[in-house]
Amino acid sequence: MRRVSRRALFATLFPSDVPVRWALSLVAIFALLAGGHTVSASSTRGGTSKGKSHAAKVVKPRAPKATKPPKVAKAPKPPKQPATRTASAVPRNEKGRIQRSAAARHAFARQTGFPHGRPGYVIDHIKPLACGGVDAPSNMQWQTIAEGKIKDRTERRGCR
Repeated sequence: MRRVSRRALFATLFPSDVPVRWALSLVAIFALLAGGHTVSASSTRGGTSKGKSHAAKVVKPRAPKATKPPKVAKAPKPPKQPATRTASAVPRNEKGRIQRSAAARHAFARQTGFPHGRPGYVIDHIKPLACGGVDAPSNMQWQTIAEGKIKDRTERRGCR
């Protein structure tokens, strides 16, 4: 297919006696029907080109955006209930965690000869507090960090 310039196409479609603005609006309508491509034509009042150009830009109409439904406030979640096997006599903090005695921990560390802690070790309860163990130095032991993580995983499954 041979490519024709816009000016030549405009000159063949519209004789010189047709008003320029009316002709440009027809070109824009044809472009819209042809698929929304951009159309531009250059002309002046006297019919001669003096470097001025008028561009008619045609944009495809877009479908309106779908409106989102209004957000509904979610009901607050009820507080989590402690597991069925937890010790009921053990005091808990506002987050539901078992409160530990800092004094008992410090007493155990002093008794074992490491008052400032032991590098690579953690203090662990032999019988977990959640299973009814007491928070006293007699129920504590030093445990490596890796062993503590393994033991904590098994303790979270429940008391046996």
